[in-house]
Amino acid sequence: MRALTDPWAWWIAPFVHDADLRRALLAGVLVVVTTSLVGTWVVLRGLAFLGDALAHGVLPGVAIAVLTGLDPTLGAALAAAVMVGVIGVARRHSPVSDDTTIGLLFVGMLALAVVIVTAHGDGDVEALEGFLFGDIAATTGADLVRQGVVALGVAATAVAFHRRWTVATFDERLARVLGLRPAFADVVLLGAIAVAIVSSFSSVGSLLVFAFLVAPPATAVVVVRRLPVVMAVAAGAGTLTVAIGLAIAHNTGTAPAATVALVAVAAFFVAVAGRAVADATRSRRRVRRPLPAG
Repeated sequence: MRALTDPWAWWIAPFVHDADLRRALLAGVLVVVTTSLVGTWVVLRGLAFLGDALAHGVLPGVAIAVLTGLDPTLGAALAAAVMVGVIGVARRHSPVSDDTTIGLLFVGMLALAVVIVTAHGDGDVEALEGFLFGDIAATTGADLVRQGVVALGVAATAVAFHRRWTVATFDERLARVLGLRPAFADVVLLGAIAVAIVSSFSSVGSLLVFAFLVAPPATAVVVVRRLPVVMAVAAGAGTLTVAIGLAIAHNTGTAPAATVALVAVAAFFVAVAGRAVADATRSRRRVRRPLPAG
């Protein structure tokens, strides 16, 4: 158990001596910050299925871009715009529930991506697999700059729409009464989620970005309650899981992005278990507290 007997060599030294690993750490932190800001609203508003659908629904755009030699990020962005637009129209005009619409879009877009790839087997499938699973260890300086710009943009949007999203999350009728235009705020939120997902593809891949979108904010919600604190704790917890996951992957040879995602999910269940123990302890203390003498 070198991780315990020599913690410096196992947990710290790899980041000190490996420039690629430091870039991967910074990329992971930027992804976590970006996804935590919008992921908080995904968790609070019960939009996890929507986030998953968006993460997979952009694959047709990625597939078309890869197979035609275009920028995969552009293809992903266009596919995300289509999905956001279709979801917005369906919410206003379809008599079925949002979950049904999103589920059908999810299946349809994923199936379309498979059809596109299998119909053009001579395309650059390896590049497409890179967008599916990510390659955080191959992060470049340009990737960091792009992710940093996106993180700033998402942060600015979260600040600008904080009041609208907060009121609409807990009382949509009140949001309408106050003139906060909750429908427009919802479209902006969907767009911010899509941007966060698309910008994270090159680092963690579409199949794993969902973990970063949901796990750190969900962990924070278990621990704290105030919204700004939830976002801060989500970013902090996500940063810690990125560092731990990359260190584990470096020392064991496992896939970096998948390892980080697994650590993020494990952190949530650890937080839930800790919360359960704390609640049980408080309950026992209340029961054992002596009654005042009458």
